[in-house]
Amino acid sequence: MSDKLREAALEYHRAAPAGKLAIVATKPLGNQHDLALAYSPGVAAACQAIVDNPAEVNRLTARGNMVAVITNGTAVLGLGNIGPLAAKPVMEGKAVLFKKFAGIDAIDIEINETDPAKFCDIVAALEPSFGAINLEDIKAPECFEIEAELRRRMKIPVFHDDQHGTAIIVAAAITNWLRLTERKIEDIRVVTSGAGAAALACLDLLVDMGLPVPNVTVTDIHGVVFEGRVEAMDPRKSRYAQKTNARSLSEVMAGADLFMGLSAPGVLKSEWLVDMAEKPLILALANPTPEIMPDLARAARPDAFIATGRSDFPNQVNNVLCFPFIFRGALDVGATEINDEMKIACVHAVADLALAESSDVVQAAYGDLPMAFGPDYLIPNPFDPRLVVRIASAVAKAAMKSGVATQPITDVNQYTASLNQYVFRSGLVMSPIFTRAKADPKRVVFAEGEDPRVLRAVQEALDEGLVKPILIGRENVVSVRLKRLALRLKIGQDIDLVNPEDDRRYQDYWQNYHRIMERRGVSPARAKEIVRTDNTVIGSLMVRRGEADAMICGINGGYQTHLRHVVDLVGLRPDISSPAAMTALVLPKGCYFLCDTHVNTDPTAEQIAEITIMAAAMVREFGIVPKIALLSSSNFGSRESASIDKMQKALILIRKQAPELEIDGEMHADAALNPMIRKQIFPNSTLSGEANLLVMPSIDAANIAYNMVKILADAQPIGPLLLGASRPVHILTSSATARTILNVTALASIDAQHFLVSA
Repeated sequence: MSDKLREAALEYHRAAPAGKLAIVATKPLGNQHDLALAYSPGVAAACQAIVDNPAEVNRLTARGNMVAVITNGTAVLGLGNIGPLAAKPVMEGKAVLFKKFAGIDAIDIEINETDPAKFCDIVAALEPSFGAINLEDIKAPECFEIEAELRRRMKIPVFHDDQHGTAIIVAAAITNWLRLTERKIEDIRVVTSGAGAAALACLDLLVDMGLPVPNVTVTDIHGVVFEGRVEAMDPRKSRYAQKTNARSLSEVMAGADLFMGLSAPGVLKSEWLVDMAEKPLILALANPTPEIMPDLARAARPDAFIATGRSDFPNQVNNVLCFPFIFRGALDVGATEINDEMKIACVHAVADLALAESSDVVQAAYGDLPMAFGPDYLIPNPFDPRLVVRIASAVAKAAMKSGVATQPITDVNQYTASLNQYVFRSGLVMSPIFTRAKADPKRVVFAEGEDPRVLRAVQEALDEGLVKPILIGRENVVSVRLKRLALRLKIGQDIDLVNPEDDRRYQDYWQNYHRIMERRGVSPARAKEIVRTDNTVIGSLMVRRGEADAMICGINGGYQTHLRHVVDLVGLRPDISSPAAMTALVLPKGCYFLCDTHVNTDPTAEQIAEITIMAAAMVREFGIVPKIALLSSSNFGSRESASIDKMQKALILIRKQAPELEIDGEMHADAALNPMIRKQIFPNSTLSGEANLLVMPSIDAANIAYNMVKILADAQPIGPLLLGASRPVHILTSSATARTILNVTALASIDAQHFLVSA
């Protein structure tokens, strides 16, 4: 570790609050009544319910989503036996990964006990507190004994990740290497360096998947594991002892298809690779320095497939690819154990995901490196957000099929869809939108058709069956980027392409644009130039002419520039005086809609009324009943100003124009979001519960609130969504992700459905 990284890591951990974990209350504790419910006397009701039916514990407490990360510190990372106290930062880190990747609450427990029997007594006694146990960094061979004993004694999953997490990812990499080289697992010859917990677990899982034991040669610090050897042997290792005269790693490498190293730096020499089989797989997984550096291995065997445990080389074997999601699936069905069937299901889920296109989240985490299935992409990257959906659902199904699920899922499709909440928190909010868009996909034109985010979003939209996409972009650029991103889109087959440099409609387009804009100072020459160079103009003309049903633009350039073209060419609804923008923010506690975030600087009372009614209609598209609060620096007349007066007048207008809406104001943001506060200051408010549509008095207030909440609360944005255009158009911003584009694409398709029905 470099000095710079060491200091940065220490600063990271020391920053207040120290460490990486905190306990957060999930229920309100704001008054005496809350306290009476959370603790005495109300908590007794929950206790008695569990006495009557122990299965209620997962519905009344956090146990069903709680994992204990437990160690005795005897084999911590590459640091060795540093003890339980020094192991705490690692265990906290593991707990953070559970929460980050799978929404699982985890607590680290460091136990000062090295005697396996006493250690098991301590852990087994914790069963009432947790839904599952993750054993971590316990040295071999004690880890085998401990896991086996705890699995026997406990009725919840016990999983030693150092063994099984590594084994699953290794098996996934091997599965895809077998696919690419057209081998069968029963035909390959395997040589290992290392015979610790992870190495033996890898071999055991591969044998369960069909690898014959006689095809395996194990080596460790003492050389080849052979029949009759007594030095440093145990029953797990003895399983792989072979009849052989070979005694060193160098003697057994010839003809090997696969080398698996979980041992020490530099133990594999490049000259030994020459005699390996064709297209061998080299798993050099010692960390931080592998058994052989990839550049040396590649020089000796250019045809080799290579994986390491490091993030700075392709094919990183990283346990985070699977362990959070195995536990997610196991907890969700109340599994009593994580068995071989569940592990093998996880192997296939991980391997299959590598065949799918990489997402924009993965690309953002790993830069512009191509990520297409092949020798340098055998396994997905740890930041692939689809891992939880693929793995958790596969594990849950395997648990039910193998009979270890105590809370089986009745609707597997619904469960799989629900896992999207851990991927993109917009998943559940967008579910009804996606369903309706699929029913009647419309033609959506994407102005920035060359942008990689747009291309990824279009691929997903096609896979989901949401739209019939039209891209505006240069064909040569789009073709190159589709290839680099390893997307399956075919120009002319999956997507229509409008090439601004060479399109047969160019003459019609510029003449059409000139007729519209000639009395606004646009000459024929200028019209030709604009239509050749401005994709939003082209897309707007297509929507206006009926050649596209909807448009999405704004990924590049300023919002107001795109808006001006849309207003000029697409126009506004006849009943609307000005457009507006609404943005949704999806937070862990729910979805909130804010307006006007991007268009009207200081709207009048009449405009606010107009904006609110349009926004309420859009909120209903999500299947959500709008609860509207007009926000201000005043609480129901507590202050006076022109801005406050404006919001008061807007309320009168809205109640007159749309009496069916549940709305109140003007009020502070906290009063809008906390009904207890609102009840204290204005008990006769006509708004019930939490507001979900927050209308601001100015663009400054709305935009500041939107960007602040987005960052501070790590919110997932949907939009901005343009309100008031005469035809379906949405203008995004430069910060839009592929997921944002996908979400708005589905909304645009629904907008188009409505427009075509009413036209």
